Amino acid sequence: MSIATFIQGTNIADILAWLHAEAPGAQLSSDSRNVRPGDVFFAYPGDVADGRNYIAQAVANGARAVVYETDRFTWNDGWNVAHLGVNGLKKTAGPIAHAYYEAPDKDMFCVAVTGTNGKTSCTQWLGRALSRLGQPTAVIGTLGIGLFQRGEHGGFNVTGYTTPDAVLLQRALAQLRDGGARALAIEASSIGIDQGRMNGMKVNVALFTNFSRDHLDYHGDMNAYEAAKRALFDWPGLSHAVINLDDEMGMRLVQHLQQHNASVAITGYTVSDRSAPGISVLRANEIRSSHGGTAFKLDADAGSAQVKTQLIGQFNVSNVLGIIGVLLANKVAFKAAIDAVESLVSVPGRMQQLGGQEAPLMVIDYAHTPDALEKTITTLRQVAQQRGGQLWCVFGCGGDRDPGKRPQMGTIAQAADHVIVTSDNPRSEEPSAILSQIVAGIDAQKMQKDALHVIEDRAAAILWAGRHAAKNDVVLLAGKGHESYQEIKGKKLPFLDADHAALALAARATMKGMM
Repeated sequence: MSIATFIQGTNIADILAWLHAEAPGAQLSSDSRNVRPGDVFFAYPGDVADGRNYIAQAVANGARAVVYETDRFTWNDGWNVAHLGVNGLKKTAGPIAHAYYEAPDKDMFCVAVTGTNGKTSCTQWLGRALSRLGQPTAVIGTLGIGLFQRGEHGGFNVTGYTTPDAVLLQRALAQLRDGGARALAIEASSIGIDQGRMNGMKVNVALFTNFSRDHLDYHGDMNAYEAAKRALFDWPGLSHAVINLDDEMGMRLVQHLQQHNASVAITGYTVSDRSAPGISVLRANEIRSSHGGTAFKLDADAGSAQVKTQLIGQFNVSNVLGIIGVLLANKVAFKAAIDAVESLVSVPGRMQQLGGQEAPLMVIDYAHTPDALEKTITTLRQVAQQRGGQLWCVFGCGGDRDPGKRPQMGTIAQAADHVIVTSDNPRSEEPSAILSQIVAGIDAQKMQKDALHVIEDRAAAILWAGRHAAKNDVVLLAGKGHESYQEIKGKKLPFLDADHAALALAARATMKGMM
């Protein structure tokens, strides 16, 4: 049995040689539950648990070898497998796995999308657009891992993370490469960047969508949060940055790149006619929105065009500009880029619409930050006005996450005509305590009579809204989007907002038929 210890900075080639000698042809895994006979298990501290606590389980599952973090850890000689200790493994696991799988992204056009909101929509849309333009595209993010071909995908494998663990990420990239992927769109979360999950990856283009309060339970303050996102724009080999100029962090990113990484080409985009010296800019003017989509005039260095999308909301105009910027950076012709974005449709759980015909329009959106909720309410208020109805907002806030945003989101929700405060994912917290913190931010006197309701049970809240909203009203179900569960006291119980919205609409129709 081979036993070795390497220090941080050791030539990766030596580690690869050890892996190939001890476990030829093995797969790499950092999740003991997924270890199969012959695999190599990578064990290091994570954000939730320490993988070294699961070495015994990995060995029991048939791991042929173990690579582990040496810091504050002593190997148990009872684990009778080849083992390699590496100091600083968490940061180097990505480059090791990237090299082990023979740089799976080396022949791909790779786009990393970062921002508080919009990452999932943008990566999904890039997958559709690039694949329709002839580049089968891997997409990795909140919805899971999947491959788009000719504008469609065959399903997503859910990982539970926006940006997967470094070892899983490289293994997935190798499988996607072998499945025909020629491009990649990945969500680069601030936590994923900070923890080195993308280390070793190639990034051709970095897209920045926006920046607002989120993840302060992890980063501590907004400066640290911004620094984590900014690190993507210092990525080795980055050739192009596409940046939202309407966001103040976007303007700071432009200055940062011009001062510290001038070799990176910059494309800015704006819906408010902002600009920055020395960069090309995509501008959206004459924006016209309805519940059926949004149209605008695009002005760019490559030309001008009228763009008609099937997406609602000014924030989606901003996202579409970002997509166009990435396509142009990939040498896609201007008209082809316009055609590609005009065919895009909403992503599951992102401004997803149900009903609307002789019934309230129910809209499901992942908006779970103050900024996202505000933008979503602003957009849907316009839609409600066009329908001649009122706007309802059904939302909550997640437990074990930044509590400071709860009263903020309560205040923002007041912009709706009716507010139902309910549970999101309370996790280990008492739901009633979270709801009280949200309600503390709401001034009921500023709302119409009987417009504020607190219904802890989310299913009951959705059913109540569906029953009491008028047929011309719009009902926003915010916060959970695509999630197929509700996490309560350590258990993930089946729950999908879309299912409950459909049930509410069906119950409404049944009641109407009985009247």
